[in-house]
Amino acid sequence: MKLTYSKSHVSEEEINAVGKQLSPYAEHLKEVLQHGYEDEESSINLPGDKELMESVGAALRDKNTTSLKYILVIGIGGSNLGTKAVYDALYGRFDILEPSRMPKMIFLDTTDPGILLHLESFFDKEITSEEEIVINVISKSGDTTETIVNAELVLGMLQKKFPGILDRLVVTTDFGSLLWKIAEAEDITRLSIPEKVGGRYSVLSAVGLFPLAKVGINVTALLDGARKMREKCLSLDIRENPAMVSAAVLFTNYHSGKTINDNFIFHSELESLGKWYRQLLGESIGKEHDRDGNVVRVGITPTVSIGSTDLHSVGQLYLGGPEDKITTFIFAEFSKRGTVVTPEVFAGVLGGISGKKPADVADAILKGVKIAYEKKGLPFMEALLPDITPASLGAFMQFKMMEMMYLGQLFNVNPFDQPNVELYKIETKNILNG
Repeated sequence: MKLTYSKSHVSEEEINAVGKQLSPYAEHLKEVLQHGYEDEESSINLPGDKELMESVGAALRDKNTTSLKYILVIGIGGSNLGTKAVYDALYGRFDILEPSRMPKMIFLDTTDPGILLHLESFFDKEITSEEEIVINVISKSGDTTETIVNAELVLGMLQKKFPGILDRLVVTTDFGSLLWKIAEAEDITRLSIPEKVGGRYSVLSAVGLFPLAKVGINVTALLDGARKMREKCLSLDIRENPAMVSAAVLFTNYHSGKTINDNFIFHSELESLGKWYRQLLGESIGKEHDRDGNVVRVGITPTVSIGSTDLHSVGQLYLGGPEDKITTFIFAEFSKRGTVVTPEVFAGVLGGISGKKPADVADAILKGVKIAYEKKGLPFMEALLPDITPASLGAFMQFKMMEMMYLGQLFNVNPFDQPNVELYKIETKNILNG
């Protein structure tokens, strides 16, 4: 992955100053690599955890069947978004166009009654054997309301038809949580999440590795990409450290009034990747208090736009509206495969397209957008992925997770907690219990 920032409105002097400020923290992160899962930042140890891969491998073998059609992931937020980001990038966006490719992944991350009714109908019509499905219930705390409700509903639906459905269940949670203990008592397959690894940093743990591997994605390559990027993001030379550079650009622009980070992604299959990052940035940096207990109410608002689709919905706002955004253009090399445009039916409507491939058109649009932003004086960075593969996705996600750690240092907030999210959870449980 290549990150460029020459159009970010941040000077080299400012970049260097941030690099000096963050160097001691980069040294701390190097020490975290020696501590296992003792530190807040210990998610950076996931890509090299052999015991993790062994436990995931054992669960995969335990649920191995030749007739598997669907992996149902029941989770929400950090228990769901990272896995969905990788799956959608590689398979999910194309599921409707590849109906015969199996297995497919289904994500249940809402208690919307309409979705649940359709899911029950789907089970009745499409699942003829319990070996056609694996259910992965994921909750770090073990008591997430939406997840437990959905798990109970799904198991209730399927147990009518398949009394032995618990044999197709995998529970992923903190070791020793109430959910873990109940699963253990019922002899349900269990996978643990390291205590210090928060949900939004957990995609490279069993949270993501088990379901992704089960659907056939090369998780070894995913981890390899993350591990290689981790080394870059530990560099004390800020120009060799994309996470540090990106944090510096976002932080500096924030203090220039750019409080929104729009992630403009030029591949529709990466939309869920943008939504994963939306949680990562929103929960990690949006804080009422800093680490010293002062009321600060800081935060960068993350948005996700898809090119070229959203040029026709919010392009006018971005180019002509308030100058309150720092944009990150995210794209990979466009595939050169595809049919050449040969104007026949609508010949004469549009010039310059004859003999062009879809990649030529997409590339022209992306270049045109960047030129338009530059002419309007709008700041942006570019994150170029070499391709859309497990290795590249692992690298990008590791880059962004470490970017968040550096941003936490710059804002002096804890990027690993989410105290205000707990407010709605407490009130929801009070209402249900009342």
